Amino acid sequence: MRVLVIGSGAREHALVSALADDPAVEAVVCAPGNAGIAARAQVLPVDAASGDAVVGLARDTAADLVVVGPEVPLVLGVADAVRAAGIACFGPSAAAARIEGSKAFAKDVMAAAGVRTARAESVDNAGDLDAALGRFGPTWVVKDDGLAAGKGVVVTADLEEARAHAAAVLDGGHPVLLESFLSGPEVSLFCLVHGRTVVPLLPAQDHKRAGDGDAGPNTGGMGAYAPLPWLPQEMTDRIVDEVVAPVAAEMADRGCPYTGLLYAGLAIDSEGPAVVEFNCRFGDPETQAILPLLRTPLGAVLAAAADGTLAGLPPLEWRAGAAVTVVLAAQNYPAIPRTGDVISGAGLADGPDGTAVLHAGTARGEDGRLVSAGGRVLNVTGTGDDLAQARAAAYARLAQINLPGAHHRTDIGLAAEQGRISV
Repeated sequence: MRVLVIGSGAREHALVSALADDPAVEAVVCAPGNAGIAARAQVLPVDAASGDAVVGLARDTAADLVVVGPEVPLVLGVADAVRAAGIACFGPSAAAARIEGSKAFAKDVMAAAGVRTARAESVDNAGDLDAALGRFGPTWVVKDDGLAAGKGVVVTADLEEARAHAAAVLDGGHPVLLESFLSGPEVSLFCLVHGRTVVPLLPAQDHKRAGDGDAGPNTGGMGAYAPLPWLPQEMTDRIVDEVVAPVAAEMADRGCPYTGLLYAGLAIDSEGPAVVEFNCRFGDPETQAILPLLRTPLGAVLAAAADGTLAGLPPLEWRAGAAVTVVLAAQNYPAIPRTGDVISGAGLADGPDGTAVLHAGTARGEDGRLVSAGGRVLNVTGTGDDLAQARAAAYARLAQINLPGAHHRTDIGLAAEQGRISV
């Protein structure tokens, strides 16, 4: 099998690495890729948002399967174009990708499916904003009702901060979604979906805030760990039965059946799981922590979801232990990051201690040296027999990397390691 992966971040680096290690995968091509991915696969240029361009590249590379990583191409219908060309594609149609592209659409699907989620209200007129804000609080959740690369959400107890973010979203031409605050620890559960068939992966937890102790602004994700020692298997089963399966069935009933990876972001409280958001693709950085634990070869897994044979896939096999991913971010991220700084100590090969350095925002300078080229620059993943070992491995490897002005969280997975999270 020949696989074309679309995307350029650490998520795609993780996907490419797992596919390259699959003996059934003859070749992996990634477009547009990055400096790290180039060590594991052929990297070619492409306009990832263009269905015609992706189809052309898939034909040129004789791809048997196209895996679309980012959400923007999916929302724009790239998967539709690939399938229309007769090529298998892992990723939902544009109609199904609205589960992430429109939070209002997602809320409507959940309401019809009877899925528990936050109370919400959409505002598209600045004149209605103050009255709507008055119907929420004392903690306000303000979301950009569109794609915002994980940074369009503000959760705050400060009414003025909530109002300012909502006004900025409206000024940008997007509706605002106000939600009630959901308490309880958060869980990311990835599920392979084809129509009404749902196969869950390991649950993970993302760390969205920029600073230790969940301080600072929301980001695209500063780190993740898997599995969750504090989450009982029964709760994972409930998430599938009460959330993902009903949503998949509802979308099939609406004529927009889902194919690919459906990501449920949830809060777990005394009543059980409640949906915070859905994403229409592998999450970043959770993917980087989950895939190192997957023993089943990835190629057959993605192909089964793409071609409709998911129901016949043997149960997934997982390695024992844990994985922790820590994001190294550029100076000023999540605001406008500083780029072009030389990175040293990153390497391109997996470490002998089970660590991996995954590239997210990197490039080669004119002199061939590795430089930063984005906000989230590198991901370091460590594995071990438990969270403590995985954390130690990740942070020891991270300490060998130098990027001027960079920052990272020091507490990824720490609360779980110390037993401070419970359902």
